[in-house]
Amino acid sequence: MLTWLIVLPLVGAVLAAVRFLARRRPRQALRWILAADAVLLGGALLLVLTTLSSAAEAAGTAGAGGANGTALIAAAIAVGGASIGAAAAVAYTGAAALAALSERPELFGRAMVIVGLAEGIAVYGLVVAILLIGKA
Repeated sequence: MLTWLIVLPLVGAVLAAVRFLARRRPRQALRWILAADAVLLGGALLLVLTTLSSAAEAAGTAGAGGANGTALIAAAIAVGGASIGAAAAVAYTGAAALAALSERPELFGRAMVIVGLAEGIAVYGLVVAILLIGKA
């Protein structure tokens, strides 16, 4: 929590600087945004690799107890990946459903079924996570 309180003003300052640059020099602002995205992606990958290596060390030292940690990490990845996939699917199908409903309101039932099927992806991820936690 303390880290977020320290980083939040910095993020606000960076966003204000990017907004200022976007007004003055749009191409340079795009380069700054892409550079910031690359730095954040590198930091996230470093964090994931550090977590996985520490989990592997814990698995080696704890014997069978380390397998539990690996199963829990796998469950978290399953839920996270499925949720991101479901969010992308619902975004596209929801936008298409709203566009179809604006022209033909009688398509409401069909549109909601398609959006519900897209949301089902997250449920599948949750089921996989429950199975993995049950194995742990």
